[in-house]
Amino acid sequence: MRCTIARRLIEQILAEAAAAPDREICGLLFGNAAAITSIRPTVNVADDPAKTFEVDPEALFAALRAERAGGARLIGHYHSHPNGSATPSARDAAAAEPGRLWLIAAGGEARLWMAGSGGAFRPVALDIEPD
Repeated sequence: MRCTIARRLIEQILAEAAAAPDREICGLLFGNAAAITSIRPTVNVADDPAKTFEVDPEALFAALRAERAGGARLIGHYHSHPNGSATPSARDAAAAEPGRLWLIAAGGEARLWMAGSGGAFRPVALDIEPD
């Protein structure tokens, strides 16, 4: 599987992560199976944002309501691993919703994953397109 994203969007995610080296940043991904067309940063409301993330439920519910009303399709989430790698953690596996994309930023890179059943992830080739 392959998915495209505009360079400006990936740069925005990496800049958010670099600006918060002591906590996980997070946000929503919109588009379709072949392309991430937009992102929406959200507040990390986790009890311990240095170790985990939780997308602000108000932002998530607003995105789902907008999608039902004909807005952009929510296809997944992004977040950072400030002290780790751009691979899914055990916490990510426990929270994963099968069929959703997970973009993880760490160490100045971003990698894309598809959540499967039982907390399994498979890598998705991420093609970065010029703006």
